[in-house]
Amino acid sequence: MTLTDRLRPRVYSARYPRWMVGRPLLYMSSALASLGDAMFGYGQGIIAAVQVQPSFIKRMFGQTVTMAQIQAGDTGVDPWVQAITVSCLNITAFFASFLAAYICDVMGRRMSVRLGATMYLIAAFIQIFAPNLATLIAGRSIQGIGVGILSMTVPVLQCEIAPGHARGLFVCIEYICLNLGYAVSAWVGFGFFFAIPSEISWRGPYVVQAALAGILVAWTFILPETPRWLVANGFEQEGLHVLADLHAAGDTRHPKVLATYVEIVTTVDFERKMGQATWRQVFCQYTRRSIVGITCQMFAQLNGINAILYFLPSNLTRAGFTITRSLLYAGVCALVYCAGTIPAMFLIDKWGRRAFLLIGSVVLAASLSIVGGLQYYADSLPVGPSRIPAANGLFFGVCFYLFFFGATWGPGPWLLGAEIFPLRARAKGMSLSTSTNWLFNFVIAFITPPLFQVMGAGYYFLLVGFCILSFIVVWFVYPETAHKTLEELGEVFGDQVADDDKLAQVGAEKGASVSVARVSAAAALTGQVENSGVTFRAPHGAASDGNLPIVQEVEVTPRSRVGIE
Repeated sequence: MTLTDRLRPRVYSARYPRWMVGRPLLYMSSALASLGDAMFGYGQGIIAAVQVQPSFIKRMFGQTVTMAQIQAGDTGVDPWVQAITVSCLNITAFFASFLAAYICDVMGRRMSVRLGATMYLIAAFIQIFAPNLATLIAGRSIQGIGVGILSMTVPVLQCEIAPGHARGLFVCIEYICLNLGYAVSAWVGFGFFFAIPSEISWRGPYVVQAALAGILVAWTFILPETPRWLVANGFEQEGLHVLADLHAAGDTRHPKVLATYVEIVTTVDFERKMGQATWRQVFCQYTRRSIVGITCQMFAQLNGINAILYFLPSNLTRAGFTITRSLLYAGVCALVYCAGTIPAMFLIDKWGRRAFLLIGSVVLAASLSIVGGLQYYADSLPVGPSRIPAANGLFFGVCFYLFFFGATWGPGPWLLGAEIFPLRARAKGMSLSTSTNWLFNFVIAFITPPLFQVMGAGYYFLLVGFCILSFIVVWFVYPETAHKTLEELGEVFGDQVADDDKLAQVGAEKGASVSVARVSAAAALTGQVENSGVTFRAPHGAASDGNLPIVQEVEVTPRSRVGIE
């Protein structure tokens, strides 16, 4: 027995209470799983807020500074040390996102979320009691492992529990939770700032982080596993029941539940014959999908979001605001960032992914140009009240940027990475996309402090160039994936690996049956489900083991596109 066989669950138990079945279970599963992303957003905000606190600078960097020195940017902290402190989380998240592909496939989406949340909880306690910079970096590095696992798993979980027509909505729920995490951290950091000179001013926010991680760990013992993972791992009947509990208040005979279930079973059976995709197949067989998955996350970072977020209070202070005003305005920016996700929640499935990304590239380039120009002007003025008008304009430009990033390049890449790969390659494909995010997240976090020191406002115009490049790539490379089920995207990308007709032809050439699947809804197998547009056919004389007949043909009639509403 291999290690993966030992780790793979042998039984599955649904632990959620029956009163939650239906929409409450669906939306709570989506929102609370997204707490993993909220914690990453929270971590972004906390490290940004503490960098302008004298007690944190003294404890971690050994520099005794005044508020006036911090406002003038004269802290004496080596920008490379600052870069390592911020970016260490991103590099461990990069490696953890690859590990998460195997955890997610073998142990399940639910266990993967639990492991990530546990790592986050451990990291929070290390940072609460960190006596020096080495311990803080160790804590942030462990936190990065948790972040890498969660950021790869949660989007996959969201797409696999979401109705086919609302994947964009569900991934936007995830992204707004990330933004809310950042907003909460900004206001928590602002509140604890008034505890200066006590070290609780920067240790306190990590206590809140530990509480959030504890809630997520507890929720994983209630969270349902995704129907697609259950079916793919031999839990067909459990998969049907979870699908019904999420979308039809537990009614396993609901026509649209059965339609979706048969589509999942059929696709899983085809992909099982082909086997799990190797990394070589991910790149060679799903080439265009891989290019989209990699570049969407690459440009999400190169378009400048973490150059803004990781150093937002510092950047506002550099523009001319006092530290207190900078922390307050960072909180306002965070709320604007959250508000930007709202249009995406309601329109990204209607307008499509391409339109949102193209609009985003243009608006982000314009807003970064405003920020860069005003920062250049502010730098030419003496430190003091004379900078305030330019600082106010820069604050507006940052809010404008954050709103449109939250609506476009924020949720878009996470949605694409989770939906574009077929089931047999979904975990590895999402891992590839997520690891790209963390690699470039690390690059931006690491190079931003020294580049701000060397280039000043010119750094913003470097980011403008990447925004323009992202527009070109989306225009020429990205197909539209909206309004398709996960099982239909093969024809969108042209590889047709998940296309039933092509696979049926391959199977026929091998002399094999088109599809052999066990369907749990035995009552529906011998006839046509009323008003569903789905016909189930069992062969004449098919043997039965007393539990489930064997289905050799599953036909979805083309009258209408069946989906869960």
